[in-house]
Amino acid sequence: MQLGDFNDLEVAREVDFGMYLTSDDGDLLLPRKYIPAGTRVGDVVRVFVYRDSEDRLIATNLEPYARVGQFAALSVRDVTPTGAYLDWGLEKDLLLPYRNQRRNLRPGERATVFVYLDETTDRIVASAKWEWFLSDQPYPGKEGDAADLFVAEETDLGYKVIVDGTHQGLLYHNEVFKPLRLGDVHTGYVRRVRPDGKLDLSLQKVGFDEALDVAEQLLAAIQKAGGTLPLSDKSEPDDIYRRLGISKKLFKKALGTLYKRGLVQLADDHTRLVDK
Repeated sequence: MQLGDFNDLEVAREVDFGMYLTSDDGDLLLPRKYIPAGTRVGDVVRVFVYRDSEDRLIATNLEPYARVGQFAALSVRDVTPTGAYLDWGLEKDLLLPYRNQRRNLRPGERATVFVYLDETTDRIVASAKWEWFLSDQPYPGKEGDAADLFVAEETDLGYKVIVDGTHQGLLYHNEVFKPLRLGDVHTGYVRRVRPDGKLDLSLQKVGFDEALDVAEQLLAAIQKAGGTLPLSDKSEPDDIYRRLGISKKLFKKALGTLYKRGLVQLADDHTRLVDK
């Protein structure tokens, strides 16, 4: 049985307050409110297994925000002398011990953590020192590759992100043109693999592919607007960002691509599709 993950377990017996499931670690309770309708003794049910407030193994059919071995951005529900307790979608909150914190946290804050099984106590706990749990192997990809980017932390330079769940990268502020929130996952692209193994990243495709990708987005935006978009290469950067979520530099590249294809007419205050 995997503690801190989903398991397929057989129903051993039924009692007034629930059902006991059998496992290699002994029987554990599935409280009645979590029993799927029609479940009988002998059935196999899929449940998440963790420990209750008295450290007993217990099962639930609720989906936690993170399992053991995963990263997540979780809200602080309470702070006690033991540490911070995080809301992870289950009845019992997840402990973030003081030794695993970067700084003192307050209720209501969000923090990026890694969820793991403490080998000494056999309890599921969190660590805000998430970098410790990344791979120490060279990044297997190359410049231009697409990747899943988990937004982990904001810094003066930009956003630290976890790339494909294994490596650390950075999205620079001057290359991010939409709001980002801790825990967001976006498709991004590798701009550069640095000598220290960390990655410079972008939310847009790199180089020529980037211009083509944004050009298609711009064409779709003009079509959605009925064939005329109240933006031009003379528009203010803030106006372009508010409407399209891209920089003026990218907008002008995309506009040039569409113009060279003969798809748009340019004016001082708008861009219009060419009638075919």
